[in-house]
Amino acid sequence: MTTTTGTGTDADAEATISASTGTGTGTGTESDPAAGAQLPTAAPHETARTTLRLLARHRLRLAATVLVLLAATASALAVPALLGTMVDAVADGRPWSALLAPAGGIVAATAAGVGLGWWGQLLLARTAQHTLAGLREDVFATAVAQPSAVLERAGSGDLVSRVAGDAEAVNTVIGRVLPAFVGALFTIALTLVGIGMIDPRFALAMLLATPVQYLALRRFLARSGPVYRSVREAEAARGQQLIETLAGADTVTALRDQPRHRAAVAATSERAIGHELRAVRLRTTFYGLLNLAEFIGLAAVLAVGYHLVGAGAVTLGAATAAALYFHQLFGPIGVLLSNVDELQNAGAGLARLVGVLTLPAPAQAQAPEAEAETGPEPRGTSTPAGQPALTGRLTLENVSYGYAPGRRTLHGVTLTVEPGETVAVVGASGAGKTTLAKIAAGVLAPDTGRVLLDGTPLDHLPTAELRRRAVLVSQEVHVFDGTVAEDLRLFAPEATDAGIRAAADRLGATAWLDALPHGLDTHVGAAGEPLTAARAQHLALLRLALAAPAVALLDEATAEAGTADADLLEHAATAALTGRTGLVIAHRLGQAARADRVVVMDAGRIVELGTHAELAAAGGPYARLWASWTRER
Repeated sequence: MTTTTGTGTDADAEATISASTGTGTGTGTESDPAAGAQLPTAAPHETARTTLRLLARHRLRLAATVLVLLAATASALAVPALLGTMVDAVADGRPWSALLAPAGGIVAATAAGVGLGWWGQLLLARTAQHTLAGLREDVFATAVAQPSAVLERAGSGDLVSRVAGDAEAVNTVIGRVLPAFVGALFTIALTLVGIGMIDPRFALAMLLATPVQYLALRRFLARSGPVYRSVREAEAARGQQLIETLAGADTVTALRDQPRHRAAVAATSERAIGHELRAVRLRTTFYGLLNLAEFIGLAAVLAVGYHLVGAGAVTLGAATAAALYFHQLFGPIGVLLSNVDELQNAGAGLARLVGVLTLPAPAQAQAPEAEAETGPEPRGTSTPAGQPALTGRLTLENVSYGYAPGRRTLHGVTLTVEPGETVAVVGASGAGKTTLAKIAAGVLAPDTGRVLLDGTPLDHLPTAELRRRAVLVSQEVHVFDGTVAEDLRLFAPEATDAGIRAAADRLGATAWLDALPHGLDTHVGAAGEPLTAARAQHLALLRLALAAPAVALLDEATAEAGTADADLLEHAATAALTGRTGLVIAHRLGQAARADRVVVMDAGRIVELGTHAELAAAGGPYARLWASWTRER
């Protein structure tokens, strides 16, 4: 992975859209002061609307869950009333046989409450887990549909913390908190109804605890939301700093810059710890106020019961049942209010997950209607009915781009690459070559000017269509976990073994593929057969050939090749470009010499354009580069 630092640099090994198109993936960074701007966080109403939409997919199971949990709660609440009946029987001096019926009822109600409660919690967990799974799928689909620059600017730590830490926080609530919370909510509601039926004055006595609970909850909710969001954001920043430090560990060590990086990690950790301590202080105060409310409420119920029994308004058994009901509320109220802590934490995570969904919707959503009219199309042929055929003419009109205000990486670039033509782009590091390739591929949107593919602006093409037509391959590639054939078919599902072998023959990969332990069935990736950097790049070029786009953009896609592999990868790149429009960011001038035309860039501008022969004879920047390169060889 090559990165550059300093102002105006152009990290030529920068990450590309190829993870989505199937030609490679990278995590490089181009000098960008905006990097680290986190992905959006959804507003509360947007989070609620999205959650309801996801729950609506499971409405029948959700309705069954509510009914079962209500039945379980009602069964459990029959126990205090039956105990009150037994107290009255003893107080009235009835025979012991009068206790048998309520005792049997207690056993039956308890058994029903346990069984129905277990069933209801199981249904609730399944419903919530399916809902979370749907959310994860939507988040993933939205994330991979974005231009890679959007995720790069946010930093990998932000997205990782959302799909890992935030999703886990929501998952914890679903598995442990949500069933208890819903059960507590139902218990409180039905208990209030039961106490009111005994005597409304008991319900009024219970309400004396409400002001303290309300103030405690209001104070907690007002302060905890921002605190928990800060905790999540601080954890994301810490994760980003750790990822960046570990990813560049070799460079950090070589530059002897460990103290500064340790200090940066320590600073982000201290900020995360500080926010967490604020959350702990909030929780401690909240729980103390809840205990005070319980004391006030129980004292009030006992006092009212003493008065009503003395006045003959209720029986001793009824007063006992009322006291038991309120005492039984200690647990549910504690669960309901204390779990607001966990719910706030999960709510912050849920808002961050839903925030990803607020990014522009995948443009491929626009395509199905047209596809329904014309059917699926082969790659590199025509667009849906009514649009001109895509033949691969790539046009950049007065394109400028900057990663921060006042700092331009490209300045008014105008270039046309004709169908089937290969244009090589050369220039020093920082000249803007990678930025040019990413804008041409639609990964970055220009600040001014526009990019057209066969006369259609890239931003007017559905994302799926654009990614079929234009593929960008970088020098930083990814080998997906699975067999070689599965790796390739991720991006060309229709490819047969014969088709893969034909492409391997054209690109000169047959020899080393056959040399693998199981040929195309060899397991590769993190847990499989290790591939050299050159073979991984060769695999990426095979993906390109199988994807068969109209336009191929190679951003130093053969840069990792050593001396022994250079010619092989150069041949593969040439074969992969045959029959399609090619824009090649060349790291070897031999690539430029074989191209139809050469573009020379300097400081974000095109300074020369012509054939290799014309530029080599012109005595300009390219001629000097060519003379220097040939001397070194």
